[in-house]
Amino acid sequence: MIASLLIIAALAAEPVTARPVPATSVMAPIADTELREFVAIAGRKVAGRPVGGPIASADKVLLVARDDKGFPVIATSIGFPSRQTLPTPPKGTLAVVRLRQRYETPVPGPSANDLAFVAASRMPLFVIGEWARPAPMWEVAWVDDAVRFRTIGDVGEIGPWQD
Repeated sequence: MIASLLIIAALAAEPVTARPVPATSVMAPIADTELREFVAIAGRKVAGRPVGGPIASADKVLLVARDDKGFPVIATSIGFPSRQTLPTPPKGTLAVVRLRQRYETPVPGPSANDLAFVAASRMPLFVIGEWARPAPMWEVAWVDDAVRFRTIGDVGEIGPWQD
């Protein structure tokens, strides 16, 4: 009885929608600390889960926005071909998280496609590697007129910027 009431309440609840970004605000190329910590925890929870859909080697892509109270939320979760550059995300997106099933670079880290996305969009991108546990994570951002990246620890601690 209680379970059925909870299901009915969940179905009746309004879906979480991303709060639109005011036209006067400028998107920060480097994620805020709270956003980085949110991605470090929530993004890694998705690591290792299968991707649904027709593309077997798809990466998982999460779009991070803010809810109506201003808290970070995962607004969208989709599968995306691993060898493609991400398109520009919709307005209201604060950051993008890309979970890669395997690394394609000589040294694990962001790929050329990840760097190209940040160069084009100037939006923070978090890359999480699903090939290891704990899942390694990098933040890729537009810093000092160049694309740079750094490692992110288990709870959001940061390493130095690298080219």
